[in-house]
Amino acid sequence: MMRSLSCVQLVVQPIDGRLGADGLSQVVQNLLGVAPCDGTAYVFTNRRRSRLKLVCWDGTGVWLVQRRLHRGSFAWPLPGATQVTLTQAQWEWLIVGVDWQRLNTSAPSHWRV
Repeated sequence: MMRSLSCVQLVVQPIDGRLGADGLSQVVQNLLGVAPCDGTAYVFTNRRRSRLKLVCWDGTGVWLVQRRLHRGSFAWPLPGATQVTLTQAQWEWLIVGVDWQRLNTSAPSHWRV
């Protein structure tokens, strides 16, 4: 069983969904310039943001996990950053298809009841 994720990094750039563990590890090395075996869970999405792929090295092997939404798309950071680090709460919102970027957003100051 996969242990809990201590660090989740979203790789902002969309990837080819056909990539497996080796291909995604290569993306981590080439795009981010880090070793993919550092214990971080790296999360990728396709262009339509309807699928997520997670690759994580746990010391004895690699985990490759895929999640697909039947409707809608995953909330994803806008291009500009290469990677984004998520908290555990943001990760839980992301994988169920909720906009995790609104988790800590305050109400607009101009809004009145």
